[in-house]
Amino acid sequence: MLKILLADDHPAIRKGVKLILSAEFGEVDFGEASDANEVFKKIKEHDWDILIMDMNMPGRDGLEALKQLKEEKSPLKTLIFSMHQEGPIALRALRLGAYGYLSKDAADGELVKAVRVILSGKKFITPQVAELMANQLENPNDKSPNELLSDREYQTLLHFASGKTVSEIADELCLSVSTISTYRTRILEKMGMKNNAELVNYAIRNNLV
Repeated sequence: MLKILLADDHPAIRKGVKLILSAEFGEVDFGEASDANEVFKKIKEHDWDILIMDMNMPGRDGLEALKQLKEEKSPLKTLIFSMHQEGPIALRALRLGAYGYLSKDAADGELVKAVRVILSGKKFITPQVAELMANQLENPNDKSPNELLSDREYQTLLHFASGKTVSEIADELCLSVSTISTYRTRILEKMGMKNNAELVNYAIRNNLV
C-alpha cells in the first residue's frame, strides 16, 4: 500500500490533497503532520514513500525541515507543496534535497503527476523552475539580491512581502520579536534597501510572492 505523509498546518489543505490522491491511487495510508516536529516524529514511527510538505509551517519552516532531512541523510523523497509561486524558493528547496516543488495554485492533475514522477525516483521540475535553472547555468555570476540571504532570512523576506508585521511573523515562526527584527535588519543590509515597502516592491517585481 502506498504510504504518504502530508505536512501542512491547514487541515483543509491536507483533506483536499487526500481526496485528490485517493481518487487517483486508490487505497492510500496517509499520515498527517501540522509542523516540522510532527514530521520527524512520524518519520521515526513509520516508513513513508513520499512526504508532501508545505513551506510555511509554525516554528521550523519547510527549508529548515529539508535541511535536517539532508543532514540526517534521510532517503525520504519530498515534494514541497507551497502557496509561493515556483520562483527562487523552489531552487532553494531543490538544492536542499527536495524531489520537486509545486505551487498550490496548480491543477489537481499536476499534483498527481508530481507524485507519480517522484515515486518513480525522478525529480519533478516544472517549466518555470527549469527556466530558472537554465538562467542560473547561463549566468552563474549574475546573482539576484535575494540569493545573498540565508534560508531563514529568505523565508522572513517572504513573510514581510506578504504584508505581515514583525509581531505576526514572530508568532508564526515561534521566534521572538527581537529575532525577527534582527533578520529584517540583515535583509535590508544585504539587499541594499531601506524599508519594508522596498522589500515588498522587490518581491512583487521578481515574482517571489
